[in-house]
Amino acid sequence: MALYEHVFLARQDLAQAQVDTLAEAATKIVENHKGKVVKTETWGLRSLAYKIAKNRKAHFVMLEIDAPGDTVAELERQTAINEDVIRYMTVRVDAHEAGPSVMMRKQERDRERRGDREGGRDGGRESRGDRPDRAERAPRRDREEEAA
Repeated sequence: MALYEHVFLARQDLAQAQVDTLAEAATKIVENHKGKVVKTETWGLRSLAYKIAKNRKAHFVMLEIDAPGDTVAELERQTAINEDVIRYMTVRVDAHEAGPSVMMRKQERDRERRGDREGGRDGGRESRGDRPDRAERAPRRDREEEAA
């Protein structure tokens, strides 16, 4: 049997439970046609580079599949019929990646970076020295009245 990666984009207005149901349906299709899904990854709701069918965002899901070609053809046929899926792509690969995919590693790296930035109230910035904090400065109206 051949190895494939099947990625589909689900509409942005679906709940995460509905997206999981779509992934389970795809898994059942593969298993009913003598294949197996090695791994399922939900990449979450992500922004699209351009609008697709009036959607600016989509839920991304990837399935790593070990199945014959006719199974993949049936999976693509069923995916194309589904109204909740706005795009899909299946690629044959030589071997599946061990561990999390590049997208999952990127999400972890982004979370770590955000955590570093949000460490303190001032965002880790140094003191401005000669300038007082915003709370200490007088409101703009008062400064204008003083100047007049």
